[in-house]
Amino acid sequence: MIDTLNEEISKFLSSFLNTEDEKLSLIEKKYSSTITDDLDKGHITSNVCMIAGSILKKNPKEIADALVEWLKKTDNFHEIESAGPGFINVTLKRSDFVATVHKINEDSKKFGESDYGKDKSIQIEFVSANPTGPLHVGHGRGAAYGDAIGRILSSSGYKVQKEYYINDAGRQMDILTASVFARIFESELDNFFPKNAYKGSYISEIAMAFRDKNNCNLETDGHALIKDLPEDEEKEIDELILRIKNTYEAWPKIKSFALDEVLKTIKEDLESFNVTFDNWYSESSLGSLDDKNSKIKKAIDTLITSKLAYEDNGAIWLDTSKSGDDKNRVLIRDDGRATYFASDVAYHKDKIDRGFDKLINVWGADHHGYIKRIEASIEGLGFDKEKLDVQLVQFANLFKDGSRVKMSTRSGDFYSLADLIGEIGTGASRFYYLSKQADQHLDFDLDLAKADSKENIFYYIQYAHARICSLLRKYTDSHGSMPENASAISGGSYYNCDELIHGMSKYPHVVLRASISLQPHLIIYYLKDFAHSFHSFYNDNQVLTESKENIDSIIFCLNAAKIVIANGLKLLGIEPIEKM
Repeated sequence: MIDTLNEEISKFLSSFLNTEDEKLSLIEKKYSSTITDDLDKGHITSNVCMIAGSILKKNPKEIADALVEWLKKTDNFHEIESAGPGFINVTLKRSDFVATVHKINEDSKKFGESDYGKDKSIQIEFVSANPTGPLHVGHGRGAAYGDAIGRILSSSGYKVQKEYYINDAGRQMDILTASVFARIFESELDNFFPKNAYKGSYISEIAMAFRDKNNCNLETDGHALIKDLPEDEEKEIDELILRIKNTYEAWPKIKSFALDEVLKTIKEDLESFNVTFDNWYSESSLGSLDDKNSKIKKAIDTLITSKLAYEDNGAIWLDTSKSGDDKNRVLIRDDGRATYFASDVAYHKDKIDRGFDKLINVWGADHHGYIKRIEASIEGLGFDKEKLDVQLVQFANLFKDGSRVKMSTRSGDFYSLADLIGEIGTGASRFYYLSKQADQHLDFDLDLAKADSKENIFYYIQYAHARICSLLRKYTDSHGSMPENASAISGGSYYNCDELIHGMSKYPHVVLRASISLQPHLIIYYLKDFAHSFHSFYNDNQVLTESKENIDSIIFCLNAAKIVIANGLKLLGIEPIEKM
C-alpha cells in the first residue's frame, strides 16, 4: 500500500504545484514514505509535506492539511491525519493491513526480495587473506560481512559475484615456502628455524605431508645454507630464501604444494562458515613486468602514457597526491621489482575491464590509507573512481573467560576461525560478527554467545523461531494440516496479532535499507525487535486454546512470522533452528 500512497502523493503534488517542473521532481526524489515505528501513528508515515515545504518555501502544515483532504477523497485508506509540523500518518483499511499475512505466506522464501538492483552487476572482493596459514578469528568479521552483503544485494535484484583475491606472489609466499622447507629438512639444518618464519603447527603438518608424497633430498650442504646468516630477523629470512632458491631446484615444488595445502584449509574453513566464492583470482595470473602482454605490464604502461606515473631515481612512481594521498607511491622499485601496489593497480584494472557496474572491496580498517592511492590509479587508468566502494571492517576482539584471544598467524599462537566455529557454531559466529556496524569496534564475548538466555540475542531470536515451529507442529498434529487462509481476519483475537503484522510489514523495507547502505546489522536489529514482539505475544496469549476460527487465523499469522525470521536469518547466512 506504500506504492498506492506514493501514487496519490504524486498526483497531489502535480495538482498542488499545477506543473511537473524541477521542484516536483526534487520533492519526489527527497521525500520518503515508510512503515511507522508503532501503531499509535497508524501504519504508514510520510515526510513529503516537510520536504515540499522546504523546497517550495511554504508552510508544511498547510500542505499537510491539503494532502489529508486529497487522500480522504480517494477512499483508499481507513484514516489519514497530519501530525507534528507536517507529517502525514495513514491507517490502512483492515483488509489491506492484514493482506500482509497472506502475501508473506504466498511469497514464502521470496518475501522481502525486490528488483531494486535489476540489470546491475556488483563484484564483492572480501577476506583475501594471505594464503600463508589458516584463517584466524580476525578474518571472520570480514568474511561474514562480505558474504552477508552479497546475499542481501542478490535479494535486491543485483547480479553479484563474490571474489577472493589470492596473494600468491611476493615475499610472504617465499617466507611460507622457507618455513615449510626448514621443517622438511629440520635434521639437515640442525633444527635451525628462522626467527621470522611462520611457526604454527600447520607448517609442520604441511612439511610432513610433502615428505610423505615426495623423495626429499636436500642435495646441498645444510650447514652452508644457515652459516653466517644476518642477525636481523628480516634480513635473515630474506637471505635464507635467496640461498635456497639458488641451490635447491625443488623450491617451486614446495612453494606450490604449500600454497595448495593452505588454500585447501582456507576453503574448507570458509565453507564451514557458510561462505562461498564465485571466483578465486590469483595474483600470479597478473604476470610479470618482463612480459609486455601481461596484465601488470599493460596497467603500468597505461599509467605512464597518461602521465600519472613517472620515473624518479630509477623507480616508477604513481602521482597519488592529486587524489588526496599524503605522498606519491612507488609502483616499480629502482631494482626493477614491482611493488604490491603495482599488482593491486593491475588487479583493479582487470576487475573494471570485466564490466561490473560497481566494485565493492571489503578491507580491514588498517587499510584506510590505501583508498586514495587505489582511487588515483583507477582515475589514471581512465575509469570513474566512483565505481569503487571500499567498506572498512574493524577487526573483532574476541574474549574468552574474560581474556582477549590472540590472532597472529606469524607467531603460530592464535585462535583460528575453525576453533570459533567448533566452539559456538557457524550461526552464532556469523551473528555476532554482524551484530554491529562493520566499521565500528566489536568486542565478541564467547561466553555470552554460548549462553541460553535473553541477553544472548542470537539465542533470543532463534528461540522465537523454534517456539513458532513448536506451535505449528502442535497445530498440525491436532488439525492434520496448516490453515490456508485467515478466515477470522476482521474479528476475534486476531487483533492480538496486530503488532506482529505491523512488524512483519517492515521487513522488506529493512532489507532494502540494508542493501542500499550495505549494513547487515540493520537486519539483526530488526530481528531482535520482532523477536521481542513475538515473545510478548506468546506470553500474553494461550494460542492453542482459542476458538477454531481464531486459532486458524493466529496460526496463519505465526507461520508468516516464522517465514520472516527465517528469511532474515538466511540473508545473514544463518540457518534458523526449529527445535532447541
